[in-house]
Amino acid sequence: MIVAAKVEDEVAHLEIYVYEDEADNLYVHHDVMLPAIPLCVEWLDVPVGKSSENLDSKGNYVAVGTFDPDIEIWDLDTVDSLYPNAMLGQSGQASQSQNSHEKKKKRKKNRKANDSYHVDAILSLAINRQHRNLLASTSADSTVKLWDLTTQECAQSYSYHTDKVCSSAWNAHETTILLTGSYDRTAAAADMRAPNTKVPKWQVKSDVETVLWDPHDANYFFITSESGLVYYHDLRMAPPTPEASRAVWKLQAHDDAVSSFDVNTVIPGFLVTGSNDKEVKLWNVKATGPSMVVSRNIGVGKVFTTKFAPDPEVAFRLAVGGSKGALQIWDTSTNAAIRAAFSSRVVPVQGDLQERLIGLDDDSSDSHEETKPSEENGENGDGWESMNDD
Repeated sequence: MIVAAKVEDEVAHLEIYVYEDEADNLYVHHDVMLPAIPLCVEWLDVPVGKSSENLDSKGNYVAVGTFDPDIEIWDLDTVDSLYPNAMLGQSGQASQSQNSHEKKKKRKKNRKANDSYHVDAILSLAINRQHRNLLASTSADSTVKLWDLTTQECAQSYSYHTDKVCSSAWNAHETTILLTGSYDRTAAAADMRAPNTKVPKWQVKSDVETVLWDPHDANYFFITSESGLVYYHDLRMAPPTPEASRAVWKLQAHDDAVSSFDVNTVIPGFLVTGSNDKEVKLWNVKATGPSMVVSRNIGVGKVFTTKFAPDPEVAFRLAVGGSKGALQIWDTSTNAAIRAAFSSRVVPVQGDLQERLIGLDDDSSDSHEETKPSEENGENGDGWESMNDD
């Protein structure tokens, strides 16, 4: 199952896709109309807003961060939903008010950042997979907030950034540490249990686009930037000041902003970057540094999102979405350069292997017209720079 947010003709909705790998089939199972413009989504397995269920039960839910700014939580297993299961934010708090006029009036007045809800667009969401009732959100109001899904209220608010906070990710091993990235050109790793302690920060040369932990070593994390750079940092080497930051390595991945980024959780060293330049690039990271394996324009327009499949059986499948409203599934294991770079992880085949790129039938003509495969060998490490000798 794949969930994508889409805005078409000023109408916002969620599309819930089903992908059948063996049949090379991708289709929209159902969609959900949204009352507000979506900016980010996060899949949950926690039944929020259902009083008859508890946190021990599981299902398919999605949290949607909106421009309004509220966090809507929808049940994906329910077709033709008209209303979200729950709303986190000022609208959720005010929904219990009997006077809608007072609610709207109050909403207009409260535009100052506070400890209870966001007052500007929600830019990122991150669910804690170990502590399933904790949802982190970041906003254009420069705050980070921690929500308790059992009470549907903000448990704690943090203000250690000075500009819009656009990305967030929980550490899988140190489960209380949240990594955030901001337009103040810093990334921060904060322990959510200690809101009053000094938060270590790492500075980059342009606005942060995304932050992500290395799933194969929780001591390291990635930062991507508006200038097309990818930085790889060691959490244990926190600088005394953000300006003193030193990356393990950095990579000039694109000439434009690295708008999307992901690390394969099954195959170590397998990275993907996507950019406003419409290119999707796949990278192989070795002890000597990162090298580009293949670069492709797969016809989705400016690349907004890239995500590897989390299951080992389909670990080479990559979902890509972009400005054209198209979603493509790329079986990267059918690419010759990928097979050579990760030969120990792919299944041997005999004869010629045709590359697989699966999309919706309605979008196939446009996709094929603009898809111009372009492959380069990056084994010499072009574009990356080790920071160890600085």
